[in-house]
Formats: sequence, structure tokens, C-alpha cells
Amino acid sequence: MCAKIRRNEALDFHESKPAGKIEVTPTKPLRTQRDLALAYSPGVAEPCLKIAENVEDVYRYTAKGNLVGVISNGTAVLGLGNIGPEASKPVMEGKGVLFKKFAGIDVFDIEIDEMDPDRFIQVVRALEPTFGGINLEDIKAPESFKIERELRDQMNIPVMHDDQHGTAIISSAALINALEVNGKKIDEIKIVVSGAGAAAVACTDLYITLGARPENICMADSKGIIRKDRPNLDEQKAKYATDWDVHTLEEALDGADMFLGLSIANILMPETLLKMSKDPIVFALANPDPEIAYDLAMKTRDDIIMATGRSDHPNQVNNVLGFPYIFRGALDVRAKAINEEMKLAAVYALAELTKQPVPEMVLKAYHSKSMKFGREYLIPKPFDPRLITTISPAVARAAMKTGVSRIEIKDWEEYNIELQERIGTDQRLISRIINRARRDPKRVLFAEADDLIILKAAQMAQDEGVAIPVLMGNREKIHRIISENEMDLASCEIIDPLEQETQRHEFARHFFEMRQRKGVSFHQAKKLMTSRNYYGAMMVNLGLADALISGRSNDYPRTIVPALQTIGVEEGINRVGGMYIISNNKGNFFFADTTVNLDPSVDELVDIIGLTARAVRFFDTEPRIAGLSYSNFGSAKGDVPKKMAAAVAKAMQKWPDLMIDGDIQANVALNKELLQENYPFSKLAGTFANTLIFPNLESGNIAYKLLMELGGAEGIGPVLMGMKKSVHVLQVGSSVRDVFNMVAIAVVDAQVTAQRT
Repeated sequence: MCAKIRRNEALDFHESKPAGKIEVTPTKPLRTQRDLALAYSPGVAEPCLKIAENVEDVYRYTAKGNLVGVISNGTAVLGLGNIGPEASKPVMEGKGVLFKKFAGIDVFDIEIDEMDPDRFIQVVRALEPTFGGINLEDIKAPESFKIERELRDQMNIPVMHDDQHGTAIISSAALINALEVNGKKIDEIKIVVSGAGAAAVACTDLYITLGARPENICMADSKGIIRKDRPNLDEQKAKYATDWDVHTLEEALDGADMFLGLSIANILMPETLLKMSKDPIVFALANPDPEIAYDLAMKTRDDIIMATGRSDHPNQVNNVLGFPYIFRGALDVRAKAINEEMKLAAVYALAELTKQPVPEMVLKAYHSKSMKFGREYLIPKPFDPRLITTISPAVARAAMKTGVSRIEIKDWEEYNIELQERIGTDQRLISRIINRARRDPKRVLFAEADDLIILKAAQMAQDEGVAIPVLMGNREKIHRIISENEMDLASCEIIDPLEQETQRHEFARHFFEMRQRKGVSFHQAKKLMTSRNYYGAMMVNLGLADALISGRSNDYPRTIVPALQTIGVEEGINRVGGMYIISNNKGNFFFADTTVNLDPSVDELVDIIGLTARAVRFFDTEPRIAGLSYSNFGSAKGDVPKKMAAAVAKAMQKWPDLMIDGDIQANVALNKELLQENYPFSKLAGTFANTLIFPNLESGNIAYKLLMELGGAEGIGPVLMGMKKSVHVLQVGSSVRDVFNMVAIAVVDAQVTAQRT
């Protein structure tokens, strides 16, 4: 889905401190004078001397081997055109973020104030000692062709202009599979290309490499069909000048088998689409709006095989399917170039991956019961965790086979493990949850909607299609905040409990019936229903809303107690628990109990273990659980080790297939080498824990807050586990993103609750 992004929202995102999207983080400890002496003077002299003796040792002693330069002069930025190098920097930083998130590759973005291609080449060529690879970005054609070609010839590191080759690689994989679907042969199909820029030419070049015949291709630019009799054609356009007796796109598409669009929106008319051959292939890749709208194209012809650049339609041609993994494979064998064979390896790897069974986590992320090769599934989804272990090895093998690699990978199984560990396949957890939420958005009640942060999150949830916001609070104040901040929430229902006298009375009656034998009078019930948390919980309990979000400005108990008294725990569950998801560069880790149970007994810990294991699976992750203490398997005595060991033993007996062990210290539980070397008998040996059960609330609460403040980790939560219906309590002071993440979790929780009931 292409989310609606507001100007102020985008500006605030980039301006919030620290400004921009990237930073440099040291990878070695720098805590003492000795550390500084090793990192700089005099210790740094030793690796310098080694590299001076053997320049290849730069890969051994520096970050060069995992560092890509994302370089632009800002002459062809996104859909913005020639806006200059400074204005291109946000895009280059964004590209760096994608490299890091999807492939664990570090990036320096470099914006060069140089329009002359020869001088630009000279500058980039001089940067070779710094980088393991160069990603050229947003450079206008035809200069981009010369720049890339000469840099590839002059440099001994991988160079790729992603605007050209990324789209070419992804669309080529889709084309291979589209032809398999319609049974046509690539050397026989008639192809019409709308657009003659860098991406269009690169796509066409690669199609010819795959077997398309030049004489079967017709290309058009903004001036019309590129014919051989047109004067003053540049080198790139000249090679695709046609002698077909056509002068318009409509004439060219008569009987055509494929349309490739890399031009402008709405240029392909329905009546023209009807003139194409049977089972036409239409790749309408203009962004944000394709050459023909997807729904219109599907309505016009039911035999069409279509791809776009949009995420809200099947077959998204998205460069993120390619460039992170292509560079990953190239860097890992220290390739001197990214050659045609490496690109083709990526094409065929992508095409083949589409035919493999789709993992359950991908199906859940896209809320699909089935996803299999065919017209609506020609290429993998961007959040498929198998991409890195499919494309990168294929590219690395091709580099080795064609002689451009400097080193060889010998243990491919170990390499696959290294690839997964570089990024952690769980890093995309919240993205999968958001995608699941979008498929069936629920009514989410925001109990503190007269708070600007809450309203921004509600706006974001509405824009992203994640939830249907219901706003609770002072009506006048909510309207004022919406107006002052130019929000688009006019269609949202607003509820002020103080205005709802009849409804309050009805809710109080229900609550009195539930709590009359637990010390609550009808008068008290009526008074409690003036509270947003009680009123909101009753709305969820009676099915008037699907989920409740509250707590940003309240202490945890003031939100959870009304929910427990009004909604209660799920049937078969003895107690609720609280879990935080802590994300860092090693992946996602699940901490419990961090918010609810103060000092749980052995049996209560067993309940918490069961709740947490189920919750971790809710996030499409198989739990590997450690019961934490200050002891390792009885190495120290005390109540905490004794309690945790007993709880783990009971959990093992209750759930024999659950991967759990303890009592164990936190550092040991998280260190695969320590576990294997010292405790090979443990169920966790050979791996490490991703789910940590704390002996009491104080230890869990302290741990997650320290990690978030001092450890550079991000937290998602608290996730309330075991409630009968979807209620989630925010942390005091939560940011817009924190609230939005919890809304997505609440919606998916509500979806699961609906299925359960």
C-alpha cells in the first residue's frame, strides 16, 4: 500500500534530532585510554604498515569490505528531476538505510556538486580506496550511461547504477515468469517500451540478453516513437530506433505481446490495451501512478498479466528486491565488478524463488492463505526473508565463476547462516504486523485523543489503512487540535463520555452486574463510567469497538485495572502478563514479564512462559526461551535460581517440544559460543535465546528500560498478553511511532480474537 504522506509529517520525521536518517557508530570499545591508543595513536600505525606492505589487507583491518558509497549529483532525483546535490541528500541517506536494513551493509552517502560527466568520473574514481563498492544513484541519462561504463572500466570494485540495473533485474525476473505463465517465447514476443531513460534502456538491454530480439522491440520517448529517420538521436536511443511503420504508441501496441512503461501516468488507454495480443504482459512501472491504473487495466482485460511499482497491487517491481542482496554477494567475495553474469544470476534466482513454497510468515504478513506462482505472483514479496539467502549466494557464485572475485566462499551452509545473522531475519517483524493489520482494519478506540501525539498516531493509522480510529476525549479540544495541525480526521467518530449520559447509565448497569458481588455499588459503577478507561473498556467488551489503546499519560495500573475488571482474561488463562520486544542490530528479543506480575511464584512463572511462547509465535517467531537468574544451572544458590529452575522444569514437562532452559544468566543465554562451549547439554546449545523470562517484574522492567536508554535498542510494547479482547497499554510518553506500532499490534490481536470467538 502506498501510504499518504503529509508534508509536515515528512519534514518532522527528517528534522527530529538527530537530523537525517543515518549516523556513524564505532564497532570497537573506546572506554579507556588503552582503547583509544589501540584505535588511534600509536596502535593504528600497525594496521597502516600492514596495508602499506599489502594493499589487500585493507579488507582485513578496515571496514572497506562492508562499505558502499551511495553517490549522486542530484540530476534525476526520484520524480523530482534535477534538484541538485544538497536536495538529493535525503534520498541518498534513505538508500543507505535500505542497504543497512536489508543486507547489513554500511553506507557513506556522497553528493557531488559536479554536472560535467568527465569530472564526476574523476572524483568518484579517486574514492576507490575508501569503498568496497559504489552505488550510483539518481544521475540523469544519457550522462549516467557514460559515467557507469567508464567507472566500471576504471575501478576494481563493484559499480552499479541502480536506477538502471535494479529495475532491469527485477522486471526481468518477472518477465521470465510471466512468459512461463502465458506460454510465449521471449525471442518471439513483440515488446513496446514507453520511456527511454536509464531504467527503460537498461531493462531493454537485459531483455535482449535474455533472448528478446532487437527487431521485435519498439521504444517511445516524450517526442513519440524513436524511429531510425529521427535526427540527432543519442547513442542509447539510436540503438533502439525502429523501422516499424508506426508513429504513435497506440499504433505500436497493435498486436504487441508486452508493454513496458517507465514514463508517465495514464499514457496507456484502455482502448489501446484492447489491441494487444492474447495474454498481454503489462509492466506499468511509473511511480507513484502507473501508465494505466491497475483496476482499470484488470477491468479492461481479464487475461492481462500485470506488474506495477506499487505495493498495493500484485507483482510490485521494487528495486529493494535486488540491490541490497546483489551488493552483499559482491562484497562477500570482494568482487572487482558487478558483471552481466552476476546480474543474470540475480534474475534467475529471483525468478526461481517465486516458484518455491512461500513461508508462513510471508503469508501472514500479507494476510494471504495461499500465495503461489502465477499471474498475481510473478516475483517475491519485498519482506520475504529468503531473499538474502537466495540472491546473495547466487551473485557470489557468479562472481567466482567469472573470475571477478578476490576470495572464495567454500562453506555455503555457513555463509547462509552468516547472511541471516548480519541482519537478523526478525528485523521486519513490525512490518509484517502492519501488513497483516491492513488486510482487515479494526475499530480502535483511542482513549486519550485530546493529545496531539495520539491524534498523529491515529492519523497515521488511518492513512496507512491499519485501523479505523475512534477518538475519545473532550470533543472541543480534539476538534481544535485537528484544525490547528491540519489533520484529515473529520470522518472519525468522536466520543466524549461526559456527553453520553444514556450510554453511561447502560454501561454502569452492565458493570454493576459484573462486579456487584465484588464490592461495587451501582453509584460507584456510574461514577467509574465517567472515566475514559472504564468507558472505553466497556465499549470493547460490548463489541462497540474492537480494541482499546490507552496509557500514554497515565500510570500503567490506571489503564490495566479497568480493562481487567471490565473485559477480563481469556478463557483458560489464569493471569495476564506483559511483554516488551527489544530490537537491535542482532534482531528482536522478547522480554517477559516486564509490566504486570510483581514477584511471580513457580506456577505463575509457568503461566507467564506459556503466555509468552504463544505471544512470540503471534509475531511469526519460534521462541527459544531462557529462564533468567544470577546462576547457571545451579552454579549459585538462592531463592531466584531455585524458583526459575523449578519453573523451567515444569514448563518442560508441560510443553515437551518447547525450546527452553534455565536457570541461566542473561549473557550466557544470549551468547551462542558460551553456551556451546560451557553448557553443551543445554536445550539452547548451538543457538541462543530470543525470549527471556525474568524472575520478577523489577528485573525485567529495569532491563528493558536500560537497554532502550543506554543500549541503543528500540522497544515495542508493552504487549499485554492473555486478555479476553484486544487491550493494549502504552508506555508513558510514547512517541507517534510507538503508538502506531501498538495500534497495529492491537488490530492483529483483535483479528485473532475474532477468529477465536
